[in-house]
Amino acid sequence: MNRTLATIGLAVLAVFGLEVFLFPVLQPLDNRLLDTFVRIQAKAVAPDPEVVLIDVDEKSLAKMQDVAGRFPWPREVYATLIEGLAAQKPRAIVFDIMFSEPDKFRPESDAAFVEAASRHHNVFFPMVRLDSKDGARAVDLAPLLGLVKGPNASADARIAVIPPLVLPPKLWRTGTINFLADADGVGRRYELRHRVGGWDLPSLPARVAMDLGYPVPNADDLVLAWRGEASKLPRVSFVDLYEDFDRSKRLRPADEFKGKIALIGVGAAGLGDLRVTPLSNTQPGSEMLATAIENLKNGRQMRYADPLWPAALGIALILLLYVAFQRRIDARVTGAVLVLVTGTLLLGSYVAAGRLLLLPILTPLIAGWTFYVAASLSEYLRERRARREAVTLFSRFVNPEVVKQLIERGGIQGAGQQREVTLLFSDIRGFTSLSEKRRPEEVVTLLNRYFSLQVDVVFRHGGSLDKFIGDCIMALWGAPLDDREHARRAVACALDMADTLAQFRAELGAGVDFDVGIGVHSGPAVVGLIGSEKRREYTAIGDTVNLASRIEGLTKDAKRRILVSRDTMEQCADAFDFVSCGTFPVKGRAQPVELFEPKRKA
Repeated sequence: MNRTLATIGLAVLAVFGLEVFLFPVLQPLDNRLLDTFVRIQAKAVAPDPEVVLIDVDEKSLAKMQDVAGRFPWPREVYATLIEGLAAQKPRAIVFDIMFSEPDKFRPESDAAFVEAASRHHNVFFPMVRLDSKDGARAVDLAPLLGLVKGPNASADARIAVIPPLVLPPKLWRTGTINFLADADGVGRRYELRHRVGGWDLPSLPARVAMDLGYPVPNADDLVLAWRGEASKLPRVSFVDLYEDFDRSKRLRPADEFKGKIALIGVGAAGLGDLRVTPLSNTQPGSEMLATAIENLKNGRQMRYADPLWPAALGIALILLLYVAFQRRIDARVTGAVLVLVTGTLLLGSYVAAGRLLLLPILTPLIAGWTFYVAASLSEYLRERRARREAVTLFSRFVNPEVVKQLIERGGIQGAGQQREVTLLFSDIRGFTSLSEKRRPEEVVTLLNRYFSLQVDVVFRHGGSLDKFIGDCIMALWGAPLDDREHARRAVACALDMADTLAQFRAELGAGVDFDVGIGVHSGPAVVGLIGSEKRREYTAIGDTVNLASRIEGLTKDAKRRILVSRDTMEQCADAFDFVSCGTFPVKGRAQPVELFEPKRKA
């Protein structure tokens, strides 16, 4: 078992190492579990009221159609919005709408938009970074796009972007809004900067944060810390605000956006700016942008635990389970503990998500459960083999009830054990003369009939048939199952064997010289599976076995059919009457042995 268990452990560790360090096949599942925790925890956190989304929603598309036509609208619409918002002195006005192409059919509308944007220095616009090496030189774009020059910046570095070309370059307070998806297509991060040849191209959230004086982490991206449920950010429908700004007497509060960051974005599903995030499969990109700006404003962001964390956890689980199985702790108990550990780790990861720490635990838990299932299956197969071995070894040598108990206990222990047992030897007298007078097949039939009768007696008294030694029966009590009454049962069996002998002699008829001698002795013996790798037998060895055999041999000298030792007599003296037969010298022993003949109590 130990070798098999070690093999299973090494195999699971190897696959787990490949998963953690080389081929993260299970990472999407880990991410989805963490997404669930993040989504639940986010519901308990109120959104920042100082970051407000002005949403181009379905309602705005419908109501603005009479005023501005179908989307995209003329830019003068946004000019009206800029002027109305600026009058309330917001901290920043941030567009999540691209202005990359001039309106050839309504140039006066673009002019109104440019004029409104030029009067206010806290209006920010998006741009898109392209994956191309044919862009303009970074050194030329730096003053226009706010590129940050690093110590090793290359003069030949090129960056390809789509800036807000509707505006003159001097108004390009801009940053990128590229969607940053993980390998499973889910947007959990927002890019802070894109590094090209030693130049840093800031994202729109980073540009807003830098201009407003918020610290920006020195990292390429930000793991978003969400607030509230999906689509529950503070928001105002674009058309409601536009209509109010267009009134001579406004109905909305005059300081509604004072000191706040106003973000104009597209939320209508039909406009296609929908992303997959931990909160929703159809979350508007403007909500991701608003979340990134809020995170930088408040210094909030999620962070992943050290990559060695899942590796250490998985190894610890596998090693602890290995120790549990090696020490043969009940697999059900181990499984219950593993369930408890799993629940604790899941709860810990959930709580950590609420504290902005992402603890991946699914992969190490799967590794632990894989080892547990494999080790449990191996243990089950081992026990089944042990049961089969018990049945094979004992079905012919013990009664069915003993076999059943052995199977329920999981078989037998192969290693030798010292136990208190009682041995019974029963040898046929006169067998030589009997075999000389009968044909061989008759002798075999006779012996089989006799042995069958006597083995039934042994079984009936709970004994185990150790073996046949020629015409001798060797029976055992006290093993393979413990039996505190082993001496009493053995003596009772000897008396019944004598009665069975009488019945058998009656079957043979008069004139047949057929008798037995039975010797019984109790004491310590080593019992277990003994033999070679190819063939082993469950038997008993030791001085107790030898003395029991010698006592059987003394029955002829004592002219008694049954003799038991003092050790046996003392263990069951209250169950039978015993007649002392005196002491007899025994080969191999310095002291003579006192023997007794058992009788049933009157």
